[in-house]
Amino acid sequence: NESKKISKIRTNWLVLDFGYANYNDQTDYANTGTYLVNKPGSAPISHGDFELRTGKSNDVNIWLFMQRLSLVKNYLNLKYGFGIELNNYRYTSNISYKQNGVIPYSGGMQTSNPFIFRDSINFTKNKLALDYFTVPMMLNFSSNPYSSHKGITVSFGVSAGYLYSQRNKQISAERGKLKNKGQYDLEQFKMSYVAELGMGPICLYGSYAFKSMYEHSLNMRPYTVGLRFSGW
Repeated sequence: NESKKISKIRTNWLVLDFGYANYNDQTDYANTGTYLVNKPGSAPISHGDFELRTGKSNDVNIWLFMQRLSLVKNYLNLKYGFGIELNNYRYTSNISYKQNGVIPYSGGMQTSNPFIFRDSINFTKNKLALDYFTVPMMLNFSSNPYSSHKGITVSFGVSAGYLYSQRNKQISAERGKLKNKGQYDLEQFKMSYVAELGMGPICLYGSYAFKSMYEHSLNMRPYTVGLRFSGW
């Protein structure tokens, strides 16, 4: 009923995202300095060492709330929220992250802090998990603001995330389950372009970071795409 009055502010609680996480690797591996450490006599660490298991690298987001503020009769809105982003990058290789210490090769060598190296064993599971507190801010267009299951909605804008947890989780026959926490030269803040496309009850979302997820040496811009489960 289009004569029905709609509130200028609408709130959606506990919005869930399930999607795919990856990054655009633009690293110049010939000029990464001492951050990437190689076993003596082995090939230098390269793009292949950071390839992901695409079916296992995922993005799970829990938005405590998403709110829509009408700017023009609920057709044009400001959409914003707050929640946590959980990005999981599952590697095909056996690279490891360390904040400090000695590489576990015979006659191990001390290195700078932090560093990434190609480990001496094979892992059945090897992933980098990054968790952010995130605030998205978007312009939202709705073709039918009177129904959450009809019409098309389009949103685009930016998000600001704060990295509150980083860890390298590994499973191997030799070491069992490990959860290595530390500071891995990752950027504390993540700014991203974000967008949504809603068609009836189905909503697609995507994000692409402004710059690399690392502070130095590695140039990897993370992106996500997936399904958003919400009331509008």
